[in-house]
Amino acid sequence: MAQHAARSGGGLTRWIGWILFIGIVMIISGLIGLIQGLVALFDDDFYLVTAAGLPIGTDYTIWGWTLVAFGALLIGAGYALLFGHTWARLIALVVTAVNAFINLAFLPAYPIWSVLAISLDLIAIYAIAVHGAEAKLLRPRRE
Repeated sequence: MAQHAARSGGGLTRWIGWILFIGIVMIISGLIGLIQGLVALFDDDFYLVTAAGLPIGTDYTIWGWTLVAFGALLIGAGYALLFGHTWARLIALVVTAVNAFINLAFLPAYPIWSVLAISLDLIAIYAIAVHGAEAKLLRPRRE
């Protein structure tokens, strides 16, 4: 009943808290991606395998820029999701799914960070896909 009230323009439900949480999770996941990317750009020897040992055998510089770009996209999408924009929900789903696949390919290089990033991405995908529509209640009403 409470979910029906939220979808029909009624009161807030407990899922609003989850959407806020997911926005923050996406921002944190984006920061993890930024850190991974910067490390890949500045310290190639930090990772467990050489770039040739990754499923996509490219230079760590390319991996670094890719991770930095998707980290920034995740931060932006998470921020927009916090304000309940419908377009942010679609962008957040796409960026989060692509980021999970990027980290899956980056898994041999540094498993701990990649597993953490994939886990956060999967939690975000679930919450956005199932309860993301309720985030529209977060937008300020114009009178």
